[in-house]
Amino acid sequence: MSSEIEKVEGGLFADDRGFLRFVNNFDFSQVKRFYQVENHSAGFIRAWHGHKKEKKFIYVPKGTALIGLVNMETEEIHKFTLSSQKPCILCVPEGYANGFKTLEQDTIIMFFSSSTLEESHGDDYRFDWDKWNIWEESYR
Repeated sequence: MSSEIEKVEGGLFADDRGFLRFVNNFDFSQVKRFYQVENHSAGFIRAWHGHKKEKKFIYVPKGTALIGLVNMETEEIHKFTLSSQKPCILCVPEGYANGFKTLEQDTIIMFFSSSTLEESHGDDYRFDWDKWNIWEESYR
């Protein structure tokens, strides 16, 4: 994986049995752990949490979320909308803070990490949810 933000695209297959979501080109070799987050309501914001050494990989298996990434050194902001209707994994390099806002009720977000929980301690940077206030929606 590169040190740049990357989206690994997946796909969605449907037939009379149901749906199959996949991201076949994602390489799990860097993943040491994962966790799943589900907010109590749509529109809830969890932000900002970063690491200087740890990489994160973000997948939304259910619902839709606005994902924000900020380079902690340059403060360059990136916004992505991830949805279970268009499967992909967002690869977040080290040096970035991340945050998200759920856009649908019952959205589930999975985070895969390149560090163990023990390795992550001491590489944990937290900021107020509105330090980079990207959460306003723009209507089209």
